[in-house]
Amino acid sequence: MENRKAIKLIDKILENLDATGINTETLIDDIKELRTYAIAEQIPLVVKVLRYTYEHIEENDSFLIPILDDEPINEEDSMEENVEVSPVESLKYLIALIKNLDNKINISDLKEYRDLLMKY
Repeated sequence: MENRKAIKLIDKILENLDATGINTETLIDDIKELRTYAIAEQIPLVVKVLRYTYEHIEENDSFLIPILDDEPINEEDSMEENVEVSPVESLKYLIALIKNLDNKINISDLKEYRDLLMKY
């Protein structure tokens, strides 16, 4: 995102997630505010992902979408490395993606989060 206020808000959200975890009251308001910046900058993918995100958190009192894998894993690896990633880490990753939309991988990951949130 280009807007400095939006970048500051992203940093605030990330700091709050580190400090208090998923505190739904302030988190949802912050995500809604961040969404207004995405609307102003006319970034439809981010607008949609943020709406799905706060609706998901409202419904579940948590962020139940797992963090995206860096690479495809085969079943043998997944059985051995059954690593559980916290909802906070997954949400932090999603919010951090929005900070740099010039990165094609970030856009791809946001599309994947959008699809996962729609299916949930």
